[in-house]
Amino acid sequence: MDFLNRIICGDCGEVLQNIPENMVDLIFTSPPYADQRQSTYGGVKPDEYVDWFMPRTKQFLRVLKPSGTFILNIKERVVNGERHTYVIDLIQQMRKQGWLWTEEFIWHKKNSYPGKWPNRFRDSWERLIQFNKQRRFQMFQEAVMVPIGEWSKERLTNLSDTDRLRDESKVGSGFGKNISNWLGRKEVFPSNVLHLATECSNKNHSAAFPLALPSWFIKLFTKEGDTVLDPFVGSGTTTLAAAQLGRNYIGIDIDQDYCQLAIENTNLSQLKLAI
Repeated sequence: MDFLNRIICGDCGEVLQNIPENMVDLIFTSPPYADQRQSTYGGVKPDEYVDWFMPRTKQFLRVLKPSGTFILNIKERVVNGERHTYVIDLIQQMRKQGWLWTEEFIWHKKNSYPGKWPNRFRDSWERLIQFNKQRRFQMFQEAVMVPIGEWSKERLTNLSDTDRLRDESKVGSGFGKNISNWLGRKEVFPSNVLHLATECSNKNHSAAFPLALPSWFIKLFTKEGDTVLDPFVGSGTTTLAAAQLGRNYIGIDIDQDYCQLAIENTNLSQLKLAI
């Protein structure tokens, strides 16, 4: 079976057993959070979440290339007034499974709904946790550079002698900066915080993320012709982003309605739904 550029309906833990190892360059996904998506994924309890997810990460580890990256969009839920530890527990178990917990990104939801709660404020961010199989992995930082910003016009106009040297950190961390290095630059590397609005209401999916989110990571960790996997493809945002950027893709979902939606959203009307 040719797995590339297909939306496959089934449990990703089972489907991935048929996919060759070391085939995928990037896994980008947002699995159901604990106690959510009851009708499609069973609403896995927080205390059972790690045991439910670990067999799937075993398959992710097998199909991911040594140079590849796994980005997991997930966040803890509140249980009995406190954050449950299932995400932390999952990270620890994945490290024992052979994953490296390399980095963590924050998605700041610019348009989160206002509200009032007795002991917390509105939730306006989610985690994107980066895992790798080895310390050296494929990464194209120049592909996600951003404009340097208006601040540079004033700050770089008159540089002092100190600005032209490496200004060491005052706290003795070993980090420092040379302001003159910014001269002539129009673009700089971004931070690990992404400021993006949500896009749920127009995608017929309760947990759709914005197209710009997977697009950013696809550009950062893959090149044209590479393969992107979303094992919980939902409405197909990841596969659409991959197709638009000239990458191969594999999308998997256990819900047939979502599979059909992903096909439509990824403009795959010429392909048949794989059952």
